[in-house]
Amino acid sequence: MSKETSKSFSNLDMKRDKVVIYMDAFIGVNIGTDLSNMPSPTQVVALLKAQQIRHVRLYDADRAMLLALANTGIRVTVSVPNDQLLGIGQSNATAANWVARNVLAHIPATNITAIAVGSEVLTTLPNAAPVLVSALKFIHSALVAANLDSQIKVSTPHSSSIILDSFPPSQAFFNRSWEPVMVPLLKFLQSTSSYLMLNVYPYYDYMQSNGVIPLDYALFRPLPPNKEAVDANTLLHYTNVFDAVVDAAFFAMSYLNCTNIPLVVLESGWPSKGDSSEPDATIDNANTYNSNLIRHVLNNTGTPKHPGIAVSTYIYELYNEDLRPGSVSEKNWGLFDENGMPIYILHLTGSGTVLANDTTNQTYCVARDGADPKMLQAALDWACGPGKVDCSPLLQGQPCSEPDNVVAHATYAFDAYYHQMAMGQGTCYFNGVATITTTDPSHGSCKFPGSAGRNNTFINGTSLAPSSNSTSSGCQSQYFYSSGALMSSMIIGILVWSAVLL
Repeated sequence: MSKETSKSFSNLDMKRDKVVIYMDAFIGVNIGTDLSNMPSPTQVVALLKAQQIRHVRLYDADRAMLLALANTGIRVTVSVPNDQLLGIGQSNATAANWVARNVLAHIPATNITAIAVGSEVLTTLPNAAPVLVSALKFIHSALVAANLDSQIKVSTPHSSSIILDSFPPSQAFFNRSWEPVMVPLLKFLQSTSSYLMLNVYPYYDYMQSNGVIPLDYALFRPLPPNKEAVDANTLLHYTNVFDAVVDAAFFAMSYLNCTNIPLVVLESGWPSKGDSSEPDATIDNANTYNSNLIRHVLNNTGTPKHPGIAVSTYIYELYNEDLRPGSVSEKNWGLFDENGMPIYILHLTGSGTVLANDTTNQTYCVARDGADPKMLQAALDWACGPGKVDCSPLLQGQPCSEPDNVVAHATYAFDAYYHQMAMGQGTCYFNGVATITTTDPSHGSCKFPGSAGRNNTFINGTSLAPSSNSTSSGCQSQYFYSSGALMSSMIIGILVWSAVLL
């Protein structure tokens, strides 16, 4: 067990001016590309700008992506893929060529600030571990030769699983079988004023704990004092898994006599969908985790061991990656789908503008792709009835009557209700058949609520969108479809809604 003295913290504080660029709190995003319809680099950059994302991590050094990022000011971490690591770690010339091709060719137009050499090498590619530090040194030497070593830092991301006995954090240490790599690696990071890159996934810690870790503790939800985890050696209180893992890494470094190396979390997130064995991979939990994480980082909260010294973090990830192998959750870590539509709207009021999803209030509520037509019909009935939406523009001959199908008409009604309720949380759900988009669904003379230039007057309703336990009274509907045709018909909407739920 390592007991770190207060002098260690002072050392870190005194060195702060040396590494302050990494201690300024920021939120970045990882950009994976395992999508069947990967957006073009230009589209990716447009999304980054719209969301005011100023830090990104690429899993390679794709030329088209780096060119698209040119002159944007966005700080870019490029990566040496694992399949190139052996070659670079065994040849200074190969490393120099990699830097020339993937860094020097794009500087200064593209603001490359870091190089991640490999990814979780010790746990996923252990045969390359003996050359890992050499690869970092060779890459760094090429940057020194180009006089870029102060601008571009070199490190390598680790899985948090290399930390053993991680709770209490004060007893944590790196897997000793990796000390021949970790000791020279930490010395390299220290001598080059770089930082430890760590991937932190409370989702997996929670899933693998067999119920020991409470869900609220993993999601940053408030805990009563008697539920907080207390490190008996330091008496530090931990209110979330993220801080405990980060502090475990700090203590593990101090065990190896390294106390002034900052840390950046290169990956962290929560999946929004899972299979039957992953019941906590949900949109609500993903939103809760990422929203709380972003606030935690940007508020300069720090950790119990180092309060006020924020740990900058990259969210995993920008897009859902439908081509990733493995469980359903593996494909559903993204904040956006391939069309740039938010999977969910992060709850970031008062936490700045980065990743606010909607920085201009121009969001719309539309029917979800592939939604059950009966569910859409029931939700449409509810919106035009108890929801108090003015659905007259959908009647025959009116501006939004075409296209004459349930998807188009439900989209109009959903969006009208969404804006009628001031785009409040939960007002674009409709039992899962609605979703939020930043793309204006207006067409022709049919202008949707919230569309630029539209001046709508809504009935001031207080109803909430229907949920699975809705007990609303019956309503009348004029909007029932058969084979795509709109008919005036009197139905009891809540009975249809209930029937669909059964």
